Order: sequence, then structure tokens, then C-alpha cells
Amino acid sequence: MTECTLRRLDAGKPEFDAELRDLLAWNESVDAEIHQRVATIIEEVRNRGDDALLEFTRRFDRYEASAIAELELSREAMRSAWESLTPELARALDLAAQRIRAHAEHQKLESWRYTEPDGTLLGQQVTPLDRVGIYVPGGKAAYPSSVLMNAIPAHVAGVSEIIMVTPTPGGEPNSLVLAAAYLAGVTRVFRVGGAQAVAALAYGTRTIPGVDKIVGPGNIYVATAKKLVFGRVGIDMVAGPSEILVICDGGTDPDWIAMDLFSQAEHDEDAQAILISPDASYLDAVEASIHRLLPTMERAEVIRASLGGRGALIAVPDLDAAVRVANRVAPEHLELSVADPEALVAKIRHAGAIFMGRHTAEALGDYCAGPNHVLPTSGTARFFSPLGVYDFQKRSSLIYCSDRGSDSLGRSASILARGEGLTAHARSAEYRCLTIDA
Repeated sequence: MTECTLRRLDAGKPEFDAELRDLLAWNESVDAEIHQRVATIIEEVRNRGDDALLEFTRRFDRYEASAIAELELSREAMRSAWESLTPELARALDLAAQRIRAHAEHQKLESWRYTEPDGTLLGQQVTPLDRVGIYVPGGKAAYPSSVLMNAIPAHVAGVSEIIMVTPTPGGEPNSLVLAAAYLAGVTRVFRVGGAQAVAALAYGTRTIPGVDKIVGPGNIYVATAKKLVFGRVGIDMVAGPSEILVICDGGTDPDWIAMDLFSQAEHDEDAQAILISPDASYLDAVEASIHRLLPTMERAEVIRASLGGRGALIAVPDLDAAVRVANRVAPEHLELSVADPEALVAKIRHAGAIFMGRHTAEALGDYCAGPNHVLPTSGTARFFSPLGVYDFQKRSSLIYCSDRGSDSLGRSASILARGEGLTAHARSAEYRCLTIDA
């Protein structure tokens, strides 16, 4: 068993900037062959609908469904899965659902309006999307937490129909995923996955209804498909590998931090785990914990590859410098494992989720803390936010003009429209202007 070797960087050295850029580099380009395969699958589903779905399900998921109706799992199947859970598992899943729902309730956008002195009314009307699709991975592992995180905010937003697609290799659905779907208010579930499921949601077939937005994680084929159907439907984001960045002042048990780094590294070989500290001896202690604990992990080889390929221990002169580095990274998950996290949190500008204090493990956010675990990755926390209720709501502008308001605004609009050479715009506004005498 090879030893895990992490990169060591020092923010005080002149080569640090270049080393950090190299550490964060992530090739997001999609292989041309994968792009072509996905485009072909999308076109097949778009043109042949259910027949193509059956064909791809047999080929990729090894499920010999004889009719498209066999791909849908009934509401009774969802309820049965929920009722079959052990009391302990049911309580844990229900607690997570309740906390996610409670947090989501605080996110709802409300309509608003105001009236100006001349009677003109302006405002914003908020309405939910009609129908959304959620993609839930079902290959190497099953993720009931993803069901809750994607479906509950949509439900809270008031979405009428929530269509879930999930691959079921061999045709066997995961009972915990189905139970989560029942608990989260999913409307319909189809056991289809991959690019073909994304295409079905985007364009609709005789059996699977087309949706307005597709959310949820997936492999490179799913991510590529979401990119290609964007514009036909909305998407949440195209997520990269999982990330965690920990800022520690040296006062947290090194074993805790080592396991926090493992918690993201175990996702896959491309995940990224970084520890920043002003205490060089503490970095040594965490590295020692990593070497000692790694052989005890079930996914040791994945963790080793992740930490060795994209992990790092970074020395900084002080916590302010640690914050500056964190803002450059804009991580998906940021742990502030320090004595006074409040002193740092206001300085954080870019992070998907911020975990404050020594006892707040990132893993809590993955399952049951309440805030959504669908977060921006690969530095996109600079301009993206976590998935939330607002992603399932639309905003429409409200404009009502009184006769006086129409006269005042119409005269300005006419001048601007004629300045742009758009005469019809100008005359449309002028027709509603009052006479000077009036």
C-alpha cells in the first residue's frame, strides 16, 4: 500500500501564487467523443421518444423492460419503501427532511408592489415553476439525501409536479431513494438514467413529461447532457468534483480535521481537500493523522488518490491570510475550525457553504443540518449560490400606468425611442399621452 503524499504550500513564498493556480486547475473541457455520444443520445430520444429510452435502458442499465410503462415506479412503491424502513432509519430520514423543509421555508420569495404619487403601480409577482425534473444518481451508490435536497425546496416553492429520474442497474430500485422520494413529495419516478433521462426531461416523450428545469448531480454524461439542453430548459448548475477547504487555528483535534478532509476525498479521485493553518506544527500533526487513519477507511484507495492528486496543506502567516487564500479558492465547503469563527465569517466573500466552529463537521451539511448540499464547485461560488427555493420560483415584473403616469412616462419613452430610430415604439407611447391642455 503506497503512502499518501500531500502537497505542502507556503503562502509566504514567492512561488505560492503559481503553485496555488496549479493546485486549483481543473480541466472542465468535455472530451469531444463524450460530447458527440451525448448529443447522439439526446437526438435519438428527441426523435424516437420512449422507444429510444427503452433501448438505452437495456444497453446502459442492463434492465430488459419490455414496455415503457415498466420504467415508472408507482406512488404505492414509494410508500411501501417508506413503510419498510427500520424505525431508526425512518426517524433519521424524517429529521433530515424536516430540517431541510424548515430552512427552505425561510427562503421563499414574496411578491411585492408599490404605487407612485401619480397612480403608477410597479412591482414583482413571484410564481413557482410548473414542473421540474430531478436527477438522482443510482449507479455506484444511492443518494437519498440528494432526493431530499432537490425535491423539498421545489415542493416548498409550490412546484405542481416533481418528476424524478434515477438509473436502476439491473432494474432494482434503491428502497431508501424511493422512501426519500415519498417523504419529499415527488410526483412521479422513472427508472431511467444517464443522458437519455436528461433528454427525456428536456423534450418529453409520450410517457415522461417535459419539464421546465432539471436539477441534481450526475456523472460526466449527465453533466454534458444538462449543458446541451440548457436553453430548452433551465438547469441548476454543472457541478465539478467535491471540495472542502478547512481553516484551522491549530486548536482542533487533528484526527477530526483529517476525517473532515477524508469526507470529501472519498467521493472520487478528483475531489479536492485543502487545509490552511498558521501553525506549521499543526499541519504536521494533521498529516500524521492522515497517515494513521487512512488504512482504516473503506474507500482508502479513492481517498489516497484524491489527496495525492489534488489535496494540499497550506501554511499561512495568520488567519487573515488564510481568509484571503480561501476567497481565492471559493470552495464548495468551507470549515472555519477556529476559536472565534464569527471574527472570520464576515470576511468570507466566496464559499458555497460555511461551517462555523470546531464542532460543525461538513458532513452534517451533507445530510441533516438544513441548508442545501447542492453547492457551486470549481470556483463558481464567486457567482453561484446553493440550490434553494428561489431556484424554483420565477419573477414577473408588474407595471400599471395611470393616465397621468402614462403621459409622463410616454413623453420620455418617445424621446428615447426616436433617438434609437424605433418609430413604432415612440408612436405607441405617444398615443397614450394626454394633450397639453389636459
